[in-house]
Amino acid sequence: MHKRFLKIFQTGLICSALFAFPAAYGQTDTTDLLSLLEPDEPVTNYVFATFKSTRVINMHSIENPAAGVLDFRISHRFGAVNTGAENLWGLDVAAMRLGFEYGVTDRIMVGFGRSNINKEIDGFFKYKILRQSSGKRNMPVSLSLFSSMVVRTTKWEDPDRKNYFTSRLFYCNQLLVARKFNDRLSIQFAPTWVHRNLIPDNTVKHDVFSIGTGGRFKMTKRSSFNWEYFYNLPDQLGPDYTNSLSLGFDIETGGHVFQLHLTNSKPMNEKGFISETTGDWAKGDIMFGFNVSRMFGVVKPKHKGEKH
Repeated sequence: MHKRFLKIFQTGLICSALFAFPAAYGQTDTTDLLSLLEPDEPVTNYVFATFKSTRVINMHSIENPAAGVLDFRISHRFGAVNTGAENLWGLDVAAMRLGFEYGVTDRIMVGFGRSNINKEIDGFFKYKILRQSSGKRNMPVSLSLFSSMVVRTTKWEDPDRKNYFTSRLFYCNQLLVARKFNDRLSIQFAPTWVHRNLIPDNTVKHDVFSIGTGGRFKMTKRSSFNWEYFYNLPDQLGPDYTNSLSLGFDIETGGHVFQLHLTNSKPMNEKGFISETTGDWAKGDIMFGFNVSRMFGVVKPKHKGEKH
């Protein structure tokens, strides 16, 4: 009888301890108990909106459209302001590029465009190699590879000589390296190689190596100040060519992004504004221009959020 009473007493103590333990710590479910035993697993926090558009101004940024999204872009450049009142300070003159760009995946985008300057058609491919992140995976920068080809479709300057289709082709390859330092400031560098199959004479090179830099400073929730500059290494271009410098503002309005800017570059594809800029800021050879971007959902995503 004594042993049986002792067993009942011990069982009661054990049950009391089990019920009293959660209450002692102010916890009422098994989830809270598991949190004491298992620490939180670290997660990767990716950086968003380093830039608001796939362009800084002329230069591609590290941003891509989301998978299944089509970006219709209109790029417009007026004439130089130093042409005076006769041309309404350049507003009577116009150059344009129309483009379509598509997010194949969240990391890959493709696109093509048509410029009325030299009646050129360009196509490009951009692949996001790395994405800036913190936490479980710490990556200090975003890195993209950009590659494009341009076909010039104007008539041959000398139709009597033997002309090759390959002479119409131009190429550009870039590494885009960007970092978002805080909610306001983002900076990008772009080591660049441009190759031209046909050159006018021996005073210029087939290959042009350039270093581009650009950035974005967020001013309000929907606007920012942007800049970019391309420095071409010496002895590659003729004396009539200059380095591209552009300053502008981004304004976001719903599904549209308006980019207003001043630039000394009239061409709007990569080989054009990098290796064929002739404007001089010091002489007022500056053009007002704008880019308009409109996004359309073409393919409904199969998952929510992004996969990397």
